[in-house]
Amino acid sequence: MSVSVATAILIGAVVSVILWNLSPRKSNVPPGPPRWPLIGSVLAIPRACQWVTFSKWAKTYGNIVYVDALGQPLFIVNSAKVARDLLDKRSSIYSDRPSFTMATLSGSAEVLGIQSYNEKWRQQRKIVAQDFSPSGVPRYYPLQETESRKLVHGLVDNPSTLTSQIQLRVGAIIFRIVYGHYVKDENDPFLTAGLKKMEIFSKSTTPGVWAVDFLPILRYVPTWLPGSGFLQTAKQWQQISRDAAWAPYLWCKKNLATGTVLLPNLCAQYLAEADETMSEEQEERLVWAADNSTSSILTFFLAMTLNPSVQRKAQEEIDTVIGPDRLPVIQDRASLPYVRGLVAEVLRWHPAAPLGFPHKLSQDDIYDGIHFPKGSVLIPNAWQVPSPAWPLLR
Repeated sequence: MSVSVATAILIGAVVSVILWNLSPRKSNVPPGPPRWPLIGSVLAIPRACQWVTFSKWAKTYGNIVYVDALGQPLFIVNSAKVARDLLDKRSSIYSDRPSFTMATLSGSAEVLGIQSYNEKWRQQRKIVAQDFSPSGVPRYYPLQETESRKLVHGLVDNPSTLTSQIQLRVGAIIFRIVYGHYVKDENDPFLTAGLKKMEIFSKSTTPGVWAVDFLPILRYVPTWLPGSGFLQTAKQWQQISRDAAWAPYLWCKKNLATGTVLLPNLCAQYLAEADETMSEEQEERLVWAADNSTSSILTFFLAMTLNPSVQRKAQEEIDTVIGPDRLPVIQDRASLPYVRGLVAEVLRWHPAAPLGFPHKLSQDDIYDGIHFPKGSVLIPNAWQVPSPAWPLLR
């Protein structure tokens, strides 16, 4: 083939792609940000605080926003009703997860929340569900109350260390329940590694940030090529994530017979059921069957600072029902309706995961005249729930 013919074919292909990108949207595709040739709307997706931009788009384009990210159809859902209609009522075709290539490269793809809806996911979920069912959770109430009291006393003595104390107490509960490990202070190596792992998970799964998520073939580019710095980042993150996930499990497995491990715990229970002989695949499932959350507690403190009248009303309810001589315990929840409502409102007001986890369609679907192609990704924007329905916090 001559150079001129090859050039003509190349130019023709480029022109065809450009014309396709610039062509009017089909009538059954919702509006969204402008598309550019070849790359679609990917440049319109911010690298941080995407939920704020998505909420602004809702005012311009509506409750369902269409984004073309390098050929990958994204649908931003800014309505609680639409989210329920699709993700709950049609969950059988909206339960899959998109491929998080950067998370895979970074060692975070085994986290339960982003796994594909398959047998591996069901096995991991079974491990977690056994211990965190309505009948299983109460046995951990004393632990939660103990760590909560430590948090309150610690904040009274040293309020300037708010974030680190919350991380310490939340981490202490998680590592005790999952591995039977007592976290003594904020310098505990399992705790510090776990916090770093969750930071990596958050960064590697942020929607729209990593081009390799939309073009997985980029994972094979040479590391010397300009723009391939994400591969080196992923390599470093992978080692940190894997060490953080495996270290507490191996500690529990090694020390189970010595009495060092506190019982009951999720790891020991699973090891006992497997007669302490698990395949490498089974160990992988157990290691990754845990999660972490601290931001919701920090959000509570922010909400009380911004809404002192709400704080006073909650305190009045506690003083009336419980009195000044003791701290609340979990058994008091039924008698504290305002406090329960306040906690629920904090989770709604500033959700720990403002966008939730993306969902991928396993087959074509039509909703309200809109065509959702198989393989499309839906991103629920929990941040955009209308505030009139939630009057407590503003």
